[in-house]
Amino acid sequence: PELRSMLRQYLTREGFDVAESVNGNDALATISRSEPDLVLLDVGLPDIDGFEVLRRLRSASDIPVIMLTARDDEIDRVVGLSVGADDYVVKPFSPRELVARIQAVLRRGAGGIRATTTTLRFAGLTIDETSREVHLSSELVTLSALEFDLLVALAQRPNRVFTRDQLLERVW
Repeated sequence: PELRSMLRQYLTREGFDVAESVNGNDALATISRSEPDLVLLDVGLPDIDGFEVLRRLRSASDIPVIMLTARDDEIDRVVGLSVGADDYVVKPFSPRELVARIQAVLRRGAGGIRATTTTLRFAGLTIDETSREVHLSSELVTLSALEFDLLVALAQRPNRVFTRDQLLERVW
């Protein structure tokens, strides 16, 4: 519970929408209901272990999964990755590193990812994340890929001040 709470607070602060589950069966139900973009899955769950949850999940979905575990044996990492995990993080871990790994997995576009927000709208400004187009007063604005990503990062969290390091982490 403490780890879930800490991760929820940290990931929410980083701009992620977080849903959490207390056990494997609840996780499978939550995933089927909410269709998240990514799953953080602990191996040590109270009812069924994370490897079994991952096996069941993989039978129906290609959603990206990052395994979290206290088990640091090579065989556990190999099993997790061979069952279908996209990444494997051993506890204790840095929340900043976990966010970087989440962003890397999402960037790779592992199957099943859908855009959570496809269009952002502000007075006279429309940002279409799917087509990567920006319109200002109905006119197309030409932006480099980096400029577009920076604009989206800022637009997703309006009225928030970011440090240079936060922007580097979110965009680069």
